Amino acid sequence: MASKRDQRRLGRNAMAFVLAGGRGSRLKELTDPRAKPAVYFGGKSRIIDFALSNAMNSGIRRISVATQYKAHSLIRHLQRGWNFFREERNESFDILPASQRVAEDKWYVGTADAVTQNMDIVESYAPDYIVILAGDHVYKMDYEVMLEEHVLSGADVTVGCIDVPRMEAVAFGVMHVDENDRIIDFIEKPADPPSIPGQPDLALASMGIYVFETSLLFDLLRRDAEDPDSAHDFGKDIIPYLVKHGKAVAHRFTNSCVRSTSESSAYWRDVGTVEAFWEANIDLTDFVPELDLYDRSWPIWTYGEIVPPAKFVHDEDGRRGSATSSLVSGACIISGSRIDKSLLFTGVHAHSFSEVEHGVVLPYVTINRGARLRKVVIDRGVVIPPGLIVGEDPEEDARRFRRTDNGICLITQPMIDRLEL
Repeated sequence: MASKRDQRRLGRNAMAFVLAGGRGSRLKELTDPRAKPAVYFGGKSRIIDFALSNAMNSGIRRISVATQYKAHSLIRHLQRGWNFFREERNESFDILPASQRVAEDKWYVGTADAVTQNMDIVESYAPDYIVILAGDHVYKMDYEVMLEEHVLSGADVTVGCIDVPRMEAVAFGVMHVDENDRIIDFIEKPADPPSIPGQPDLALASMGIYVFETSLLFDLLRRDAEDPDSAHDFGKDIIPYLVKHGKAVAHRFTNSCVRSTSESSAYWRDVGTVEAFWEANIDLTDFVPELDLYDRSWPIWTYGEIVPPAKFVHDEDGRRGSATSSLVSGACIISGSRIDKSLLFTGVHAHSFSEVEHGVVLPYVTINRGARLRKVVIDRGVVIPPGLIVGEDPEEDARRFRRTDNGICLITQPMIDRLEL
């Protein structure tokens, strides 16, 4: 049986290259001040922490992160929370903003181009393999398992894939595979997705995770850079080219997903809409959530602010600081307020006689007296006025805030500032 050291050898010779430049426009005003990978999740983390933690826990000690859209919040988080890598231990952590390194008028024009523009930096570390990662999904995965499958199969590229109900795959890039999981066709958002052999009700959707041998990837990127008709994108150009001219293999997420004893299924979420973001956070308040953030064997690393513990005060009828079926982070003060089935990030202050139900409340929000909030996402730093009621009058909610079809209200400070109270 292979030793733990042997099992981690491929990871130590690999680099994780995280693509974290996307805006995530479907999150609406949540991504006005920040890129999607920098959006908060789970009470303490940012979305990008999941891909980075997976790499760290998989034994990968060289990581690069390409940023572009409104990157300050993301870069600041990475500098504060991911600055523990040491070159003397053969570790590195590079933040690679789109900085016109190639030409004065050229930003990153596609996911492949983001790597192409930084090939010299990657090459200086001489990794044997590169694991390309999307920085905007929530999941736990051991990339070492995918690396091992890549090497054993002799593939030119291995593509991470999830099983999805076949007709739900219309929103994904779908891998058409043979009985050996070799990819024979790649179809972007097909109207009639091909099924998995032997599983007619399921399709294989791309996770945006790719493993390459570094030298081969660089050859592909140089060829792609010279093609004036290319979008310089992995999903649109690089992967389809290898499907036709090389060997592309699908890796099943179920083979490498990390699950604690309490997690019954493989968990992967694209929290790319306000509803999906709200639902994934609220799901964490379940008695046994589908995603176990308490699993110490696979920690989600992040920047941990030094703050005091959460505090609950007042114990009077109608004015009792309480939280039920909720996650309450450090520095929160629940002062005579009732919190139910909600997730509160760091530093939330809920004043007396206020109520929050099914709320996702981002850091340093103030909820003033008498406010009643149901099915809400409240952006960082918002000050909720006294007596504000949300979640009881759909027409009024839609007039004042961003309201989804299922009644989730996104509240930002500019929306509050426009209120006529």
